[in-house]
Order: sequence, then structure tokens, then C-alpha cells
Amino acid sequence: MKTETVRAVNRLTGHWAAQALARDTGTVFAASGVWPLLALLADGASGPARAELAQALDIPADAAAGAARELLAALAGVRGLRAATGLWTAAGLPLEEDWSSRLPAGARGTLTGVPFADERALDAWAAERTGGLIEHVPVTWPGDSCLVLASALALRVRWAEPFRETPLAMAEGPWARRVLRRLSRSTRALDGVRVADGPAGPVTVLEVAGTEDVDVHLLLGEPGAPSRSVLRTGLAAVTGAAASLPGSELPDGTPGPGLTIRTEDSPYPVDLLTVHAVAFSLSADHDLLDHAPLFGLDTATDADRGHFRGISSEPLAIGSARQSAMARFHATGFEAAAVTSVVGRFGGAARPPANRRVRRADVRFDRPFGFLAVHRASRLVLAAGWVTDPDGAVEGGRHVGARRPAPRSR
Repeated sequence: MKTETVRAVNRLTGHWAAQALARDTGTVFAASGVWPLLALLADGASGPARAELAQALDIPADAAAGAARELLAALAGVRGLRAATGLWTAAGLPLEEDWSSRLPAGARGTLTGVPFADERALDAWAAERTGGLIEHVPVTWPGDSCLVLASALALRVRWAEPFRETPLAMAEGPWARRVLRRLSRSTRALDGVRVADGPAGPVTVLEVAGTEDVDVHLLLGEPGAPSRSVLRTGLAAVTGAAASLPGSELPDGTPGPGLTIRTEDSPYPVDLLTVHAVAFSLSADHDLLDHAPLFGLDTATDADRGHFRGISSEPLAIGSARQSAMARFHATGFEAAAVTSVVGRFGGAARPPANRRVRRADVRFDRPFGFLAVHRASRLVLAAGWVTDPDGAVEGGRHVGARRPAPRSR
């Protein structure tokens, strides 16, 4: 991967962390899934929208498409990681050849204009590309949607040295009185842990190595340190943008949060690093337009005019940009996935393709009704019934809206 591109994606990660962790709540996100889509948009953008996208990408717009292709190709070559892109357009939307020819290889499809049908096709793509880790493409459909550009990333890592898992009742701290899945292991690699200094104090950085091409780093700051600061300090340490001290060079005592080092006599002449962690599962949905300037999408959402002359001769604007992400850390490995989508809509004076004349029928089952299950070839009725009490919706783990059974007569 090109160093400049890696740095640009990491900078977007840092900027996004400052936004996503502003309230110190649990979340997961993947700038590596957003950045290539922004780059492909920048390649076809014009005017202020092009300048804003280039600023968010931290590379010139002229180089964006090539950088996106190279990044996605490099990601696809990482063991344990799957990367894919997809483009779906309305049947009547013309695409500029210069732009479409520079797209990375990936799925191509046609939007039917029926949200349910289009969602089903996109969701099948997401589930297949992520191996079932994420089973939908996060899409909001403006009424004049005409283009969906999406990326999917799926990572599966097996630990080179697995953890032992045991239940642990926490006696103190923020998780007191909870029984958690404790993960423990000991290794000979003292340098698997490092300490970095940041604006909010020291951060302990633990590397958990995978058998594939990916490692996972766990980051711990001082009590009360803002999560966005801890993440950005750890990011700088892991990427080499800031200095950190390896475990073998740290002094005895408590040189970092949660970290204790001591020198002692032992009949076994090896250093040991003992780790106690907890298993976790996270999922999050992000509306990128909530932070449109961060992603260079502020001007591009103005539907009064078009912003992507390089994509289509029809004026286009951005109608939706979202990401769904998940992560799981457990005794034997780590899984993470992200599916990101950007939806283009008609902008300016453009109008959706002309509608065809159709007929519409409406039938409502809003009172008791019957049903028959019929074998098609023989027309045999396999089941029949009458519905008077439809299922209630599930909310908060309980059924709501269901009719209570009448009391039995004595």
C-alpha cells in the first residue's frame, strides 16, 4: 500500500474518532471503508464539492481514483480480509465513461426503483461479501435515488496464541457486580506491550497478534481520560506517528495505565507478559451526513444543483451516506466488518426518468380473514385457517399490541 494513502486513511480515522467518541460511548467504525468511496466521488466531482472531498481525503482529487483502486486491491491481498465494492444505478442514468472505467472491479447492478426489491438485492450482496458478519447495506432512499456506491470489508483473525476464557465476577470499578467473559494468556514477548504519552496522559498499547496478516491492538488510558484522546494517542503510537516505549525498556512499577512491571527471581529464565482482557462485541450504525464536513460531503448534499459532472451528464447530489460496522474480540480470534454506502440522487433541474402508465390495486386485510395452503401441482389444500388475532410487534423483548385472551367462563 502507498504510504501517502495509508497516512490519509489513518488521518481520517483520527478525525472520525474525535467525532464518534465525543460522548465516550461504545462504538465501532471503519474509515478504510469510507475513504475509497469518497475518493471515487471526488474523481467525478466538480466545483466546491470536489475541493471539499479532496480536503477530507487529504490527497488531490486528480489522484483519488487511482489511490482508491490501489487501496482496495491492496486490501484484497491482506490475508484474513475481504474487500469489495459495488455500484448500482437507475436504468436511465447515463454514466461518464472516463469515470466508470476508473472504478475498481466489483459488482454492477441496476436499481429497479422499488426500495424493497433494491434493498433485498443489496443486502444479499453485503451478506455474501462479509461472510454473514453484516447482512444489510445501510441505505436511506431519497425519493429520487439513482445511484448507490458501496464498499464491504470483512476481517477474520485467529490469534497466534489463543486466550483462556473463564467467567469472572467483577468486584469493583464500572463493571462491578457483573459476570464477564475473562480472557487470559501469558507470552514471552514483553514488547507486546508499549506505553505512549498523549495529551490526556499515558496510554498502554497491547498488541494481540493474529495468524494472518492482521493484529489487534488494545488501548487503555488513565481513568477519566476521554476515549477520543486515548484512541488518537494509541493510533499515533501504532502507526509510528508518535514515540512509544516497549515493555522491555519500561521501568519497574506502574509505567502505564493498567500495567505493572517488576523484576523478580524465578527458576524459569524467561520473561513473561501476562494479559487479562475481556471478550467484547460491538455494533454501530453511522449516518455520515451527521458530520458531512468531516467527510467532504457538505456542499455535495445540496440538491438544488449538481456536483458530479464527471460521473453523469445528469446533475447529481448526495442523498444518503451511511456505514454499519461490527467487531467481536474473543478467546480464539477477532472479527470485524463494515458496509458503507453512498446514495446519489438527481439534483438541480434533473428529473427522474419518465414514469410509465401503470394500474394500481389496493387490498387491505384489516379485519379477520382466512387462508388456504394449496399444493400447486395437485391443488391439494394442505392447511386452512382463519385469522382473528394477528401477532403483536416485539418491543423490548415482549409482545405489544396482541389481544389478551378472554377469561375462561366457569
